[in-house]
Amino acid sequence: MNTLRLQTIKGQILLHCKNTAMAVPPSPLTTHVLNIVTGIPVADMALSLYGQDASTKVWNLITTGVTNSEGRCPGLITKEMFQPGMYKIRFETELYWESLGETSFYPYVEYVFAVGDAEQQYHLPLLLSRFSYTTYRGNEAS
Repeated sequence: MNTLRLQTIKGQILLHCKNTAMAVPPSPLTTHVLNIVTGIPVADMALSLYGQDASTKVWNLITTGVTNSEGRCPGLITKEMFQPGMYKIRFETELYWESLGETSFYPYVEYVFAVGDAEQQYHLPLLLSRFSYTTYRGNEAS
């Protein structure tokens, strides 16, 4: 009897989580962090997204997030907030390497990118090792 009850509760929780995840509209800006030494996605890495004020050149915090078990951070910015301009993503790499008992040459990684057409999808992966990193504009299927 208890097993059946637990299975029913589990099913309801999973359904709720699936529906909640589907309710989040897709972000026009996505990222994916991958440890290129192990080939494993980087989970639980804090990151921040900033936008630059065009007139003052000051960076303004838009949002913060943490990568999930797939190394992704869904919902970075809404389509309504995503405008042409300069953006910056900061990844807190030092805390990640410390969590693995490692040290890193880079305590954080920041990259700046220009958005010319906010109607396009922008996917900016971060490929990471202790002594190097790279990024590029990729293609993320919705």
